[in-house]
Amino acid sequence: MLAPPPVRSKSKPSKTFLGPASRKSLRNYQLPRLVVPVNPTRDHIAGPVKAPLTLVEYGDFQCPYCGAAYPEVKQVQAALKSKLRFVYRHFPMTNVHEYAMSAAEISEAAAAQGRFWEMHDFLFEHQDTINDSRQAFAFAESLGLDTGRMELEIAQHVYQDRIREDFLGGVRSGVNGTPTFYVNGVRHDGEPVAESLIEALTSTC
Repeated sequence: MLAPPPVRSKSKPSKTFLGPASRKSLRNYQLPRLVVPVNPTRDHIAGPVKAPLTLVEYGDFQCPYCGAAYPEVKQVQAALKSKLRFVYRHFPMTNVHEYAMSAAEISEAAAAQGRFWEMHDFLFEHQDTINDSRQAFAFAESLGLDTGRMELEIAQHVYQDRIREDFLGGVRSGVNGTPTFYVNGVRHDGEPVAESLIEALTSTC
C-alpha cells in the first residue's frame, strides 16, 4: 500500500501535506500542470463532459481540509453551473488517515453501481463516522445498491489498483497534499475556497 512521508505541522494548515515543497528557483517557478488528462470514460465527472471550465480535485475522504473544501466546491458548482466540469480523483494519505483507503474503496464500489457522487457527498458530510463502514453501507442500502456485492468487492480490494493509479497520477502532477486542485489543467496554489477557485477558473479560460 502506498504510504507518503510524515506530515509537517503548520500553524494554520489548509491541507494535509505529503512533504515539504522545494523553495529553490522560486523566481523561475512555474505551477505544475495536470499530467494525466481528464478521461470521460474513466474519471468521475460532475457537470457537462465538454464544459469549458475544468476543476480537478485530488482528495482524501478522511482529510479534514478536504472536508472543509467540500462545501466550497459545492459553491463553485452552484455559481458556474453548466460552465464547469468537476473531477474527483483519489489521493488517500494512508500514513495519517487510517480509513482513507477503505472510504475510497467504498466510493468506487458505489461508482460501479452508478452512485459515486451520492457516496462522495455522504462520506464528506459524515466524516465523523468514517471509521464505521456500517454507516456508509446503510446509506448504500438506502440508495438501493447491492451491498453484498459491495462488501465482496471491498474485501477483495477490487478497486485498489484504480485508486493507486489516481494517487500516482497525482504525484506525477505535483500533488503535495490534500486537497490539491487543478484549474483548467494548472495546479491551484491559492486557498481552497470558492471565491479563489472561481476567480482562478474564470480568469484562465
